[in-house]
Amino acid sequence: MPEVTDAVRAADPGIREVTLTEQAARECSAVLDAVSAEFERADDPRFLRRAGAFASALPAEVWRAVQEMRYEETAAALVIRGGPVGGADGPTPAHWKERDPAATVRQDFWLALVTAQLGDPVGWSSLQDGRLFNDILPIAGEEREQTGHSSEADLALHIEDCFSTERCDALALLCLRNHDRVPNSLVSAAALDLASLDLDTLFAPRFLIMPDSEHLRRVAGTPEASGRLSPLMFGSRDAPYLCVDLPYTRPLPGDERAAKALEGLAGQLDGSATTLTLAEGDLLLVDNYRALHGRGTFRPRYDGTDRWMRKLTAVRDLRRSRALRTGPDDRVIDPFATLTATG
Repeated sequence: MPEVTDAVRAADPGIREVTLTEQAARECSAVLDAVSAEFERADDPRFLRRAGAFASALPAEVWRAVQEMRYEETAAALVIRGGPVGGADGPTPAHWKERDPAATVRQDFWLALVTAQLGDPVGWSSLQDGRLFNDILPIAGEEREQTGHSSEADLALHIEDCFSTERCDALALLCLRNHDRVPNSLVSAAALDLASLDLDTLFAPRFLIMPDSEHLRRVAGTPEASGRLSPLMFGSRDAPYLCVDLPYTRPLPGDERAAKALEGLAGQLDGSATTLTLAEGDLLLVDNYRALHGRGTFRPRYDGTDRWMRKLTAVRDLRRSRALRTGPDDRVIDPFATLTATG
């Protein structure tokens, strides 16, 4: 897959990059100073309520690009380089359970300030003990899994958590360490040749989307593990939204037309994907309705120097998931709460 360049952006207009000026980075840093002086952690509910107000003080080249992404849908993926933070303070943990909370305080505030402009940050009870901020890093024994903890297998293109109707509207990845220059893969709906796809079938609920292996640990052996029925496209036929996780999406048994439609869509997604490499401090924002993302392979060392990203997801309508959260201000969604309540 080609690296993101001006030529690639012409082929996939859904991908955009912004590099901050030194002055803009200093202004962002001043906002982080103000936030850090008042709050100790970025998952503090008081900070999350005020994140939008703090973000309004960010320089125009930041908020304008993010607001255009949200309200005008000009970009399905946006990379912000030259930001006010660098890599993590300390080694890459061997497991997300072992991370030092103090290692990414400033980085987490930056991640939250930008992501909050795309919606309310949320987490999942079935991922990393319900932590709002997730660590994307290689874990021994999971090298070939289709999750963010794999390494020796390509992480296939996917919409984040698309097995659930409460999936996020946007996700953000902040690079803390990437010495091996492991590439991320991206493809937006804007790169598709819609005329050659079977839209009638792709817009119909003729496909099963299963939870990935991280979520499955919670529901293994239950009906939920078999997936939910869903279309793979919805919204406008001229500019469709996407709901597909290639390794976890299947046509209904015996539905040959759905199988062929999925094959055609998967071929275009894989064939149109581009790559970009994040350096320490780079921030990638992805519209989870309009772009799929993935990752290339690498050989993990498990010596504290491996690739490490912080992930935060956001939804535009927090109320939509109220039945799956313990309270109106709770940010953790239990995707299987209905299943648990009904036995």
